Amino acid sequence: MTAFHLKIVTPDGLFFDGDAFSLTVRTVAGDVGILAGHLDLVTALGRSTVVTDQGTRYAACIGGMLSVEKELVTLVATTFEWAEDIDTARAQASYERAQKVLHSKNASQVELKLAEARLKRALVRRGVAAGQ
Repeated sequence: MTAFHLKIVTPDGLFFDGDAFSLTVRTVAGDVGILAGHLDLVTALGRSTVVTDQGTRYAACIGGMLSVEKELVTLVATTFEWAEDIDTARAQASYERAQKVLHSKNASQVELKLAEARLKRALVRRGVAAGQ
C-alpha cells in the first residue's frame, strides 16, 4: 500500500506528522476514506481512523476540517484524542451533565445549545473509546 504525508493539527500544536497508508474520517456527508492519490477535498469532520506502519489507531476528532491537496493530507481539529487517551469517566460525566440541562424546563437557549454541543462531544468520545 502506498503512503501519503499526514499532518494532524490542533490548537495545542502539531499532533501528528508522518506517513499514513489510510485515513478514514466521519464528515458531514458520511465516512470518507483517504488513500494516496486521493482527489483534492475540503470537508468538515468527526471521528477518525489512521493507519500507519505502526498499526491502526482510532481517535475522537471533534470540530475542524480535512484538506487533501496532492500528496499532503492536513487534518485541522478543534479536539483530537486517540481512543486510548480518552477519559471515559469524564466523557460519561459530561454526557450526564448535558442530559440534565437538555431535560431542564428552565434552561436558556444558550444553555441548551451548549448542552447539545457537550452531548455530541461526549457521544463521539464514548463511541471511540468503546471501539464503535
